Amino acid sequence: MIRRIKGTQDILPGEIKRWQDLETVMRNVSRLFNFTEIRTPIFESSELFHRSVGETTDIVKKETYDFEDRGKRMNTLRPEGTASVVRSVIENKLYVEENLPLKLYYYGPMFRYERPQKGRQRQFHQFGAEVIGSDSPLADAEIINFAATFLEALKIKNVQVRINSLGDAESKEKYQKALREYLEPNIKNLCEDCNRRYVENPLRVLDCKIDKDNEALINAPKPYDYLSDKAKVHFEQVIMALESLGLNYKIDKNLVRGLDYYTHTVFEIDSDLETLGAQSTLVGGGRYNNLYSSLEGPDLGAVGFAFGVERLLLALEGINHETETDNIHAYFIALGDIFQTDALKIINDLRHGGLVIDYDFFNKNLKGQFKQADRMNPKFYLIYGEEEAKAGVVNVKSLTTKEQVQVKVEELYQYLVNQLTGRSCSGGCSSCDGC
Repeated sequence: MIRRIKGTQDILPGEIKRWQDLETVMRNVSRLFNFTEIRTPIFESSELFHRSVGETTDIVKKETYDFEDRGKRMNTLRPEGTASVVRSVIENKLYVEENLPLKLYYYGPMFRYERPQKGRQRQFHQFGAEVIGSDSPLADAEIINFAATFLEALKIKNVQVRINSLGDAESKEKYQKALREYLEPNIKNLCEDCNRRYVENPLRVLDCKIDKDNEALINAPKPYDYLSDKAKVHFEQVIMALESLGLNYKIDKNLVRGLDYYTHTVFEIDSDLETLGAQSTLVGGGRYNNLYSSLEGPDLGAVGFAFGVERLLLALEGINHETETDNIHAYFIALGDIFQTDALKIINDLRHGGLVIDYDFFNKNLKGQFKQADRMNPKFYLIYGEEEAKAGVVNVKSLTTKEQVQVKVEELYQYLVNQLTGRSCSGGCSSCDGC
C-alpha cells in the first residue's frame, strides 16, 4: 500500500469543516480591512528565495525543497509567501502610484523540510497579509491590528503583541558591528549553527533555539539600543498607534525574526492557550523596506504577517466554538422506481434554489433510505412515490417538530425556505388554509 509522504497530511471529510470555518473568518476579516486576495504559484525559481529569504538562513540552507526541471532550471517549492507576492507585484507592475498602498492577502500550502511535529508539517499552510508601498508607521499598526482582530474573531483571547525594532540600514550596520565584537570571545561556547551564523549574519545568532537560554545571548547587545534617530521616531509612532488601538503589547528587545529581509518593526503575537504547549507564538511579521529594490523592483516600503494555519487549528482545539452542524436541508426518499416519476427534476429544482438535497443511489428499501438519511442529519424528509406524483404533492416531515404535511410540488421550494427561515407558511400545504 502506498502511504502519504512523511510530514504531509490528509484533511479528511470529518476534519474539513474546521478548516472551512477558519477560512471563512480569514476572508471576512480580510474584507473588513479592505485586503484583496492574491494567488501565486506553488513553485518558483530557486533564485527568488535565495535572494529574498537569505542565503544564510536555515530555510534556504536546510529546509527548502529544490529540484531541477527538464529544462535544467532550478526550482523551489515555496517555503513562505512574501517572496512570491513581491515577485508578482514587480512582474505584473501592480505598484503604479494610483494603486498604492496595495493591501494583499494570501492563503495556501508552503513546504519546508523540517522535523514534523504536532501543528508543524513539511507541507503546511500559511495565511499572510502585506501592506505594500507605504513607509508610514500606521501601516505597521494596521497589519498588527489586522492580525490581532483575526485572532479575536476566532475567539482566541488573552493574546499579547511582542514588538521590537531592528532599525533602518544605518541602525543594522552599527548593531551588527557591536554584536560581532561582543560575540567573538563567546562564540566557541555556542552551537555549531551559531558559529556559522556568526560568520554569515551575526544577527541570526540571536534567533537560535538551542542556545536561547545561554547567558552570552541573554546579555548580548540589543538592536533597540542602536536605533538611528529616524528609526526611533518610526518605532515610537508605531507604539503610539498600538496604544490608541488599545492593543495589549510588550516591547521585547530580544525579538528578532528568522528572515534576512526584515527592517524596522518586527512582531509576534502570543497566546497562553494550553494546547500550544511551550511554543505560544501564533503569528509573526514585520517591515521589509528593502526587499522590493533587492529584487530589481521599485523602492517600496512594505510590512506583513504570516499565520501557520495548522498551529491556529491546534490553538482552536482548546476553545468551544459554536459552529453549524453539517446537516443538509432535506433528504429525498423515493417510494418505488425513481425513474418513473419527476423526482429527479424536483430534486434539481430545489438545489438550483440553493437548498442542500441528497437522495439514495443504491436502490435501498424504505427502511434503508431512512437509515441513510439519518446519517446526514437532514432538517426534513421529502417522501415521494407514485401516489404523490399523481396528486402533484410531496410529503414533508420535519425532524424538528416531527410533524408531516403534504405540500404541492410547485409550492415545495417556498414552503421549505419559509420553514428554514422561520417565516409564515405560504399556504402550499394541504393541512392548512394559508396561515
